[in-house]
Amino acid sequence: MILSTRQMLLDAQAGHYAVPAFNIHNLETLQVVADTASEMHSPLIIAVTPSTIDYARDEYVVAMANIAAKHTNTPIAIHLDHFEDITRIKKSIDVGFKSAMIDASKLPFEENIAKTKEVVSYAHHYDATVEAELGKLVGVEDDLVVDDKDAAYTNPDDAVKFVKATNIDSLAVAIGTAHGLYKGEPKLDFDRLIEIRKKVDIPLVLHGASDVPDELVKKAIKLGICKVNVATDLKIPFSNAVKKYFKENPDANDPRKYMTPGKQAMKEIVKHKIEVCGSLNRY
Repeated sequence: MILSTRQMLLDAQAGHYAVPAFNIHNLETLQVVADTASEMHSPLIIAVTPSTIDYARDEYVVAMANIAAKHTNTPIAIHLDHFEDITRIKKSIDVGFKSAMIDASKLPFEENIAKTKEVVSYAHHYDATVEAELGKLVGVEDDLVVDDKDAAYTNPDDAVKFVKATNIDSLAVAIGTAHGLYKGEPKLDFDRLIEIRKKVDIPLVLHGASDVPDELVKKAIKLGICKVNVATDLKIPFSNAVKKYFKENPDANDPRKYMTPGKQAMKEIVKHKIEVCGSLNRY
């Protein structure tokens, strides 16, 4: 059964660990994250961006996730990641998504609140949860691009006002992470995270966790992060393994054979991220 993220994030918050949210793109990548989470008894959030829905269609993702849920022994949620179009969010909730992120972080504060409130009103009617973002992460997340000059950290006092005004279920905070790969060593503002955690009681989310050193992610979790998003760190080993297979087998043409090394490479990263999140053997 597909769940919302509500209880799994509250459990993580109480247990001082994080639930990994893995971005998937097709059947193969969904199988990897679902099977690995089941083997490791970890709760799982399967995340999709708008461009993944364009590619795979939301009905297909829901159907595949429902099958995965029947074959796992751990909680599974499917989550809309970085959606800006309210109409698209409502459509996906209608077909079975139980968790959505409305990303209106590029808008002025009051407009972000208004747009988020509309999504919350609709989602909660269908027992779906809503994540929103305050502040902006630099980098590229599929079609979402934020330049360095536009990056803004989350203001703790604004976070209090935002959560109270919108009634969201979780808040993505900007503390120095970025989408994609880093140009240098990321510097995370842990003092800001501590202040936000003191003032806000709902689960906090860390985006842009790919390419962040494990010790920094673990520290962020210790200080209150209870959902960690991972995308780029999964795509690179998958594609590298497929490219290596073709280099060694230039005449290959069977997707079942050339996709398998990609799945195996991605599985190792998923296992590692679950361990870093501390979600191993939680169910």
